[in-house]
Amino acid sequence: MTQRTTLDLVDTSGPPTAPSTEVASAHPSLILGEHSLCPGCGEPVALRLILETLQELGVVQRSIGVVGHGCYGSFVRIMDIDVLQCLHGRAPSCATGIKRVRPDSVVFTMQGDGDMVNEGLQEVLHTAARGENVTCILLNNGVFGDTGGQQTATTVLGQRTKTSLEGRAAAEHGYPIPISDLVASLQGVGYVARGAVSTPGGVAQTKRMLRRAFESQLAGEGLSLVEILTMCPTGWFVPASEGPGYQSESMETVYGIGELVSRRGEQS
Repeated sequence: MTQRTTLDLVDTSGPPTAPSTEVASAHPSLILGEHSLCPGCGEPVALRLILETLQELGVVQRSIGVVGHGCYGSFVRIMDIDVLQCLHGRAPSCATGIKRVRPDSVVFTMQGDGDMVNEGLQEVLHTAARGENVTCILLNNGVFGDTGGQQTATTVLGQRTKTSLEGRAAAEHGYPIPISDLVASLQGVGYVARGAVSTPGGVAQTKRMLRRAFESQLAGEGLSLVEILTMCPTGWFVPASEGPGYQSESMETVYGIGELVSRRGEQS
């Protein structure tokens, strides 16, 4: 199953329908084709929210994305925006270089939990500690999706993966790393939030978080980070229709949803 090239929220389980011309005219699509990710995956929803936000802020022409390695890496082929794909985990460092050379650009990373928290933990922490004025976006589903669904550093206790078939156990695997909480504790950040795309309300809330993160970058407030909890039914061994519920019951009970740091508002 593939997502259609409209920015509408649509049900892709049935036969294709014509996109809304009203929405399409208001938000010309920056998605140039269909993706090849699994049914029920939450990452295409997150991608659409990112691109919509850049459009609404009027910064598409000066935006540069830095993409890590994961299932979402295939988005590079269908994003009508300047994109650099870098080595596993190194996106924050690459984004730092781009922003310093082109300070007027809007620079963001798009990374998975395996990319950011396993392979690139030091990269994002040092980028935050330096207060680099870039936006890091984490697509967190708790699995290494593109290598078969293995456990990552963010897999929550009890969560099923290819390397934790009975669920992650602290005695055997240790505890998950709450990356947003770590980044929020550093002085160089301007905005940190965690959202989810498991419900329509969560989608709307996450989009507001993305807008505030990019606004923080435009205001020069330091590093901004938005962690987006995304579904991976294939990696979790659940039917696609049960992905949102499984995410709500597992990941969202461990990783609290909301803003952790906002220089323009109160810290939560």
